[in-house]
Amino acid sequence: MVAVLIVPLLILGGLEAGLRLGGYGFPTSFFIERQQQGGDAVLVENDKFGWRFFPREAARSPSPLLLQAVKPSNTFRIFLFGESAALGDPKPAYGVSRYLEALLEERFSGMDFEVVCVAMTAINSHAILPLAHECARHGGDLWIVYMGNNEMEGPFGANTIFGPRAPQLGVIRASLALRATKLGQLLEDFGRRIKGPSDGHASWEGMKMFAQQQLPPDDPRKQIVYAHFRRNLEDIVRVALRSGAQPVLCTVASNLKDCPPFASLNSLKMTESERLLWEGFYQRGREFEATNQYPEALRLFEEAATLDSQFAQLQFRAGRCALNLTNLSRARSHFERARDCDALPFRTDTTLNAIAKDVANQFAGKGVHLVDAEMELARQSTGGVPGEEFFFDHVHLTFEGNYRLARLLAQTVGKLLPESQVQKRTDDWASSETCERRLGLTDWNRSAVYETMLQRLSDAPFTNQLNHVARAEALIGRIRQFRSRMQPSVMAEARAGYEKTLADHPKDPRLSENFAEFLEATGDLGEAAAHWQRVANLWPHHYAGYFHVGRVLGRQRKHVEARRAFEEALRLRPDLAEAHLELGQLAATDGKHDEALKAYAEAQRLRPTDARVPLRRADVFAKQGKRAAAIESLREAIRLRPSLYEAHYLLGVELAVDNKLAEAQTEFQEVLRFRPGHALAHLNLGVALARQRRLDDALLHFKEVLRLDPENEKARKFIENLEQLRGTPAPQASPPTEP
Repeated sequence: MVAVLIVPLLILGGLEAGLRLGGYGFPTSFFIERQQQGGDAVLVENDKFGWRFFPREAARSPSPLLLQAVKPSNTFRIFLFGESAALGDPKPAYGVSRYLEALLEERFSGMDFEVVCVAMTAINSHAILPLAHECARHGGDLWIVYMGNNEMEGPFGANTIFGPRAPQLGVIRASLALRATKLGQLLEDFGRRIKGPSDGHASWEGMKMFAQQQLPPDDPRKQIVYAHFRRNLEDIVRVALRSGAQPVLCTVASNLKDCPPFASLNSLKMTESERLLWEGFYQRGREFEATNQYPEALRLFEEAATLDSQFAQLQFRAGRCALNLTNLSRARSHFERARDCDALPFRTDTTLNAIAKDVANQFAGKGVHLVDAEMELARQSTGGVPGEEFFFDHVHLTFEGNYRLARLLAQTVGKLLPESQVQKRTDDWASSETCERRLGLTDWNRSAVYETMLQRLSDAPFTNQLNHVARAEALIGRIRQFRSRMQPSVMAEARAGYEKTLADHPKDPRLSENFAEFLEATGDLGEAAAHWQRVANLWPHHYAGYFHVGRVLGRQRKHVEARRAFEEALRLRPDLAEAHLELGQLAATDGKHDEALKAYAEAQRLRPTDARVPLRRADVFAKQGKRAAAIESLREAIRLRPSLYEAHYLLGVELAVDNKLAEAQTEFQEVLRFRPGHALAHLNLGVALARQRRLDDALLHFKEVLRLDPENEKARKFIENLEQLRGTPAPQASPPTEP
């Protein structure tokens, strides 16, 4: 027995100890303890936490955070668990945790609130459970769990791309336990050397990575995932209760009305005759819907559903028809069915939310509370069906959506606060406007977030959605609306508001981050760099502040200082491809073309699918007079990201120079597909059309340039010339209806 069992265990234990002493491998915890200059121990995020759950090349990192290892006295510490929706993507500085903290601070004075957001993009309950075990050691008074969106696509999900799909729970937990050891990491590294770095995913590419991994709604692996979710959630609750924290479980809300399914699949159980009959009902229903004959369309869609009810887009169309007929309960039923049948299930479905309710009821007698966010946000939505008023996309909440969810959570938290610690409270919760002032949310910041969302919606799988064009146009309309309000008087008032709030909250790195972005948008680069440096001082362990300092200094042509900032960012995060990309840009601006290409090569090594690398490399080739190489590099950028409108525009210019007018026209049209308000694309498209003798079409684009930019003399001159060719007087340019 000694020879067979104990000796091997001693050998393995000795090897594990040796690897740890030698510093091999990476830490797998979410938190890493650091000592501040004053001597206090603090906890910061581990940027390698995701390596345990994802291929390293595609792993995401936690958002930056820093908290005292020992909870300060008179502090109520709340941990918020979840995925990107709980994090506050696309801008965590305006996420639900930030609104919640602002609401609690405003309502209850004399008490310090610390809402620690440990949510992270792409993870699911298999990663949140070990994170919960860590948080149990760090003095949380209350835990909020808002998760479920990534159960199918995330690690060990039914259609994940990150490893085995829906294996047994024992296998999953054993695998994760092994990866937490240095021996396990040694074996994994050995496997990587043999098989290659990953399963074909060289870097994180967002949701489009899953576009080919469609999951039938009745796939039996979904039932395995549901069982795993229940077990993980139950275990998270048990860990919270043992730690002395009060758990609050949430159902998860999603966009039903304005987010069509990402993919739809017919049932494999249909016979050929049933499929043909279904197709007939569905197509005729679409024809009636297109002509606003909603009763007939709805009848046909529901007739088709008797043959196959799992085709998600059919259910969504039926929901739209019922909504137009003001049959709200019927509409909601169809929209929910569309979400539940989506073959790319990125949203928490009915079953997952039911499990959250069941687990809350199961532990209700032990102090577990439920916030039914799905029901409450639906109740507050227009017609009882949530849509774009609360969601940017499928699950990520708008500013108003985060405020509404935070209000729901705050109401529950307020009931659970110890009366002995609540010295004073106001009569009501703070308004969204009050919270926005506290968080530093202005139209300049709003516009930047909507620009991010517009870029995101320009990629798959959003481009495959039924209403993609309308949603993109709506986002563009909102951006124009924000910009129309960006007047000098408003800018001065917003800046004064920032300065007052910063004076009251000088140690809030998120607030400094928001102010730095505001200052950049308003053109004060010197102050922007100073506030990015403030972010770096408040988060000295994280690369972000140093990176943005370098970026802003580069815009000021302070290249020596910018390089130092980028080098510091790379010291903290050696695999930061963006820093190499910016160093390449500095070298290119200085005319150091070989140095620039070397930096771009390193960025490409780290992020092979980043389309910005060939885009910027094309600029270097053009400066070197290598036009053929520049054109090829632009085509590579478009191949990597078809929605990269800058590459389409530059390629169009190059093709026009080569007199390839039809090809140039196509590229300029692609620019306008993604950016309808791109004045230069309209101008160049007009020129390309005019040179092909398509004068009427060209005239339309030149007039659009004047609408977008009334001072554009080139467009005015082109219009005059074309009108002379047509023998009619040139019209006066009308003032723009939008900025």
